[in-house]
Amino acid sequence: MKKKFVFAFLLGSCMTLNSFAQHANNSENEKSVNLDQVVVTGTGTHQRLKNTPAPVEVITGFDIKKTGITDFQQAMTVLVPSLSFSGGGAMGTYLMMNGLSNKYVLILINGRKLTGDITNNIDLSRIDLNRVKRIEILDGAASSLYGSDAIAGVINIITDEPKNIIQASSNTKYEEYGMFTQSVNLDLSNSKIGSYTSFKHDQSSGWQQSKDSYKKAKDGTLTTIPTLSQSSNGFHSNIINQRFTYTPSDKLSFYADGGYYWKLTDRPGVQDDIDGGFTYDIHYESFKYGLGGRFKPNKKATITLDLINDNYNQNYKYIRDDKDFKVGDYDKTKKQKFYNAELKSIFKFTENSTSVFGVDYRSESLDRPSANVDKSVYTTSIYGQHEIKLWNHFTGIAGLRYDYHETAKGRITPKIALMYSVNNFNFRGTYSAGYRAPGLDELYYYLWRSSMGSTITIGDENLKPEKSNYYSLNAEYSTSRFSFSITGYLNYVDDMISSKTTKFSDMPVDQAQAIKDKVQKDFNMTPQQVSKLANYKEYQNLQKGQVKGFNIRSSAYLGYGFRIDANYAYASAQGKDKDGEWGAIERSVRHTATIATNYLNEWGKYRLNVNLNTRLQSKRLHPNDTYGDAPGYGVWNIYSKHTFSHFKHFILEPGIGINNILDKVDSRPYGVNYGLLSPGRTVFVSLNLQFK
Repeated sequence: MKKKFVFAFLLGSCMTLNSFAQHANNSENEKSVNLDQVVVTGTGTHQRLKNTPAPVEVITGFDIKKTGITDFQQAMTVLVPSLSFSGGGAMGTYLMMNGLSNKYVLILINGRKLTGDITNNIDLSRIDLNRVKRIEILDGAASSLYGSDAIAGVINIITDEPKNIIQASSNTKYEEYGMFTQSVNLDLSNSKIGSYTSFKHDQSSGWQQSKDSYKKAKDGTLTTIPTLSQSSNGFHSNIINQRFTYTPSDKLSFYADGGYYWKLTDRPGVQDDIDGGFTYDIHYESFKYGLGGRFKPNKKATITLDLINDNYNQNYKYIRDDKDFKVGDYDKTKKQKFYNAELKSIFKFTENSTSVFGVDYRSESLDRPSANVDKSVYTTSIYGQHEIKLWNHFTGIAGLRYDYHETAKGRITPKIALMYSVNNFNFRGTYSAGYRAPGLDELYYYLWRSSMGSTITIGDENLKPEKSNYYSLNAEYSTSRFSFSITGYLNYVDDMISSKTTKFSDMPVDQAQAIKDKVQKDFNMTPQQVSKLANYKEYQNLQKGQVKGFNIRSSAYLGYGFRIDANYAYASAQGKDKDGEWGAIERSVRHTATIATNYLNEWGKYRLNVNLNTRLQSKRLHPNDTYGDAPGYGVWNIYSKHTFSHFKHFILEPGIGINNILDKVDSRPYGVNYGLLSPGRTVFVSLNLQFK
């Protein structure tokens, strides 16, 4: 029955496209390739996408809505080939960008850093696509503007603040495996005061791709056993965001905002006769707030002040009695705090130049009892950047930033970019430096868990910051109906921080015994627990890294309501270990392509949108891993949305779609390196209501 429904849906969609394409009037939304949209991430100032000397990829809120996607990770997977994701379950999502891991990617919301992680993977569930206006993606090092962490690139999520409206909207989506999303917006604004409220509820029942898992014997052989473990755990989550704005005059404006995030996993409970159960679920919670203002004394100057606080907590919530804990008890496992104050000024000293100056203060703290960490670090920064247009065809940028980190000390990061424009062509060249200060975990971890009992993990307070040099060349051709760009890049990273694990049996006897004596006292370990210690894991500056690659992006309006976007990313990511050997960086992907074909047309008060998209990805590399590389895959999705504007007080948009049309499933035993976490073909329906 399910296969028949899928076939009928696909056939019906194709017939609809064929019959309507010859007679309809094209929607204005899709008649051109839009390079006139304003972006801010590349230069720190608002300017047209086609005019920015730093190439920026833009995913609009409209692009996301065309696919029927309500999840940030899924949207980026479908639309951005330079990003890849792995992992799942309780360990969070592991993000890679252009061959480098998530710790080198800076994620911003309206230019402010997103904090809060799950085992060092940014908690992407905190990102609400409900109000996204656009997502700007800047490849490569960007520390001259953004400081630490911006080595692989920057993802800046820009939210929408419509003016002079009273508007409410509701978006509902239901998919198989209990996946349900409900979001609500309420916007009230006039020329001076604005209130923007959003709520999103997400849930999933989770799924297993295999009912078996691997068990490794002492001799290294693998056998399979039944398991309860899910490749994607069930969960419930809620996100509430509120923003107020006040604009007393054209020269002055203020804002205050806040948000609350709550998530609880729903994992299978432990059972005596089967592997993979748990005694606790994981509870995540965050509170954030901010306030700021903008002062424009004249048309040539703007001064902004932003004050941000973000708090993120992780707890175990027990679903079975376990030692000292009873059902319903909470146990704090991690608490993070982030404070940021930034004063920024933008001046147009001449008609053809713009200068940016800023000072920035950040404080981060981590309280993790199991790792004996309760520490904080601060960073103070000053930066400046000058952009100038020369001889009508040339635009140049020169920027410099100085950061002082409490443990990593001082660091200067420059940036130089040049763009040559002629007719429909842009040519860009960029050099930029990046750096990443050591994380609090890498500096201060002192971790031993009785449940995992054979390894001691130690941080190093003397770690050096990681440094990078990024070079890129870009060529772009664009007309009103077609755009094509290619960017080649080299990214070199020095002093990469990684963990080194040494067996106690390979150490001098006196050294090994001294370590064991200390940790036995510090962790109140029993002699039996000490006897089981096998490994000593420490963070060190061990590696060099280099990524060589290129990205191709193209977009074309074909006429009759059809548009196609095709993108390709190639990244050769290599790391050099302590022995001087070069090898593939863990979890890197060489080849990725995304293709999206969209049809959109209007007939009076009815509009039809059909979107067919795919992601093609080569194997994900896991060098020296027991389970080998994660296989490549190709996944196709289709979504059809129907907009009815016949009603006086609201607009009705029902939709239906199919994810993973070809029913691709990696059904190998749980524990392998899955390339694809999909449960297989799923059907979903959506209903959007916009009240006028």
